[in-house]
Amino acid sequence: MLPPPVSGGPVLSKVMLIGQAPGVKEPVLGRPFAWTAGRTLFGWFQQFCGMSEEQVRAQIYFAAVCRCFPGKTPAGGDRVPAPDEIRNCSTWMNDEIHLLQPQLIIPVGKLAIGQFLPLEKLDQIIGRTFPVRDRHRAFDLIPLPHPSGASPWHRIPPGLGLLGKAMRRIARHPAMRALSDR
Repeated sequence: MLPPPVSGGPVLSKVMLIGQAPGVKEPVLGRPFAWTAGRTLFGWFQQFCGMSEEQVRAQIYFAAVCRCFPGKTPAGGDRVPAPDEIRNCSTWMNDEIHLLQPQLIIPVGKLAIGQFLPLEKLDQIIGRTFPVRDRHRAFDLIPLPHPSGASPWHRIPPGLGLLGKAMRRIARHPAMRALSDR
């Protein structure tokens, strides 16, 4: 993993968005989802929630499975963090969940979704709400596909329709609705 760690900053919120790990541009620009995938992600929030990028960044806490850029693969794509790297970073994300006690967590992409749910096919997960309850925490999980240009899943059926369903669930969630009441 290549430092520096990337953070969305200190946002007190009951909504938490969790990504995989920063890409190559995020450490330079100093914020998560700062490049192509971010433009797509913030476009979804604009379309379905009526929130600009600035509003999303100011009102939703951004976390990640891993906070540092994992580097490139030999083929040139971003490397997926290894299991030991995920384990080493997991205390940060778990502590953030414990401190913020979010009512809604939005995991973005398979790696983030896999931290909470057994990984199935995206079309069995996207568009659904999963209540997470244990003795330490209770929140709703509404997964999103990764907004990168590397996969067309969110741009073609059934992904396109399921993405819309997920974003409408996010927009109607009480924790999101409370953000607009601020």
